[in-house]
Amino acid sequence: MSLGRNTLLWASRNEWLKNHVPKMKFVQRAVKRFMPGEKVEDVLLASKQLLSRNIPTTLTHLGENITTIGEAEDNTHHYLVLLDKIKAENLDIEISLKLTQVGFDLSFEKTLENLSTIAEKAKLLHNYVFIDIEDSSYVNRTISLYKRIKENFDNIGLCLQAYLYRTMEDIKSMERINPSIRLVKGAYKELPSIAFKRLSDVNSNYMKISQYLLQLIKDKNIRVAFATHDLNIQEQIKIEAERTGLDKKQLEFQMLYGIKSAEQKQLTDNGFKIRTLISYGKQWYPWYVRRLAERPANIGFVLKNLFSK
Repeated sequence: MSLGRNTLLWASRNEWLKNHVPKMKFVQRAVKRFMPGEKVEDVLLASKQLLSRNIPTTLTHLGENITTIGEAEDNTHHYLVLLDKIKAENLDIEISLKLTQVGFDLSFEKTLENLSTIAEKAKLLHNYVFIDIEDSSYVNRTISLYKRIKENFDNIGLCLQAYLYRTMEDIKSMERINPSIRLVKGAYKELPSIAFKRLSDVNSNYMKISQYLLQLIKDKNIRVAFATHDLNIQEQIKIEAERTGLDKKQLEFQMLYGIKSAEQKQLTDNGFKIRTLISYGKQWYPWYVRRLAERPANIGFVLKNLFSK
């Protein structure tokens, strides 16, 4: 792992930086490149603009590791209201959330209750919910909770990380419940005993897992979202999908707001499914720094945009 990535991941967890950096005006300007705003109205407007280009979205309200059940209930209510607003305007927008937003650090059963409330509302409104995966210390409990909630709800998916050695076996352990999977590379600092450190190894494992998931799409018609901005990996997935006998409409790619927008439009123009993940909220600092850490070269891109007219 590079020094730059290590530094950024450390910065994402530093409490002093978390409290002070978001107040800096030049940082706020930089964040707007990747986040349309802090309010629901901001992301709904951005979603409508993308939908006009035939690109649906997924919204995630930032904020993790809350400390009280009251906060967990407030976050649950936030998502329920968001689902109502999406339905009221008949928009193709899904939601995604972290379990620590709805109580995971406090109570497994309360988290299951809160997530079930959200999933039930989403099902009633013909919508979909994805669980964002967090660092490796949460993975066992997250998968356990996902297996529980899938007993009652089919409209819920789980994000998994290709840089963890365990991910292929995790997928195999869930096959009987026909999981919906969003596959990402991974954005947390992990020990070399549990995660690949070299990008080439992460990429190789991403493709190995992708090939397995492509076969599951064919055999079980599960939903898989390949969430990557790596255009080379996207092309390899397209080739493997064709070899597997899948139609391009069976492929779904997901990318972040503000990154490779032209390529996202090209995917939908070429007949592939694409969904843009848009984050919002006041608690954006840890998320933003982890995004930079995924590719430290992004820092240069940010600085270039900061000081350009």
